[in-house]
Amino acid sequence: MTLEELKKLISKDETKNIELKKSTGELREGMHSACAFLNSDGGILVFGVTPSRRDIAQALAGIEPAVSPVIEYVDIPDKPNHQVIVLMFNPWVYGQKPYTFHGKPYYRLESVTKAMPRDMYDERLRQNFPHQFSWEMRVADKITIGDLDEKK
Repeated sequence: MTLEELKKLISKDETKNIELKKSTGELREGMHSACAFLNSDGGILVFGVTPSRRDIAQALAGIEPAVSPVIEYVDIPDKPNHQVIVLMFNPWVYGQKPYTFHGKPYYRLESVTKAMPRDMYDERLRQNFPHQFSWEMRVADKITIGDLDEKK
């Protein structure tokens, strides 16, 4: 990504697919948005001051299942050793397990990152593991072989 492309990207306000963070102080909140992008339509997370690459890697390790976003560092002219970091996340696809950050799922609603409601999370799990949620897999408590009717 060039500096001009970055300027064009951040000249807009935050949207459903773009989240802007000022510094590493917002790394945890940024990972909430990353998780939301992964569970929604994908998106781009931009940090204004480059956190160390190790900090980014450790923060991304909190997302499950594991993810490898495209990461680009853009040098800032007139500011030696300063870069903007741009992380790009693919959208969630039905049939894939939903993503969590430190055990909690998030999703994106317009330009807001929200905790995913339980029913939405459960539905995505059912999409991913239909065999685990089918009636055939449920235990029939207090039913014996004698309760079966051969005629039915």
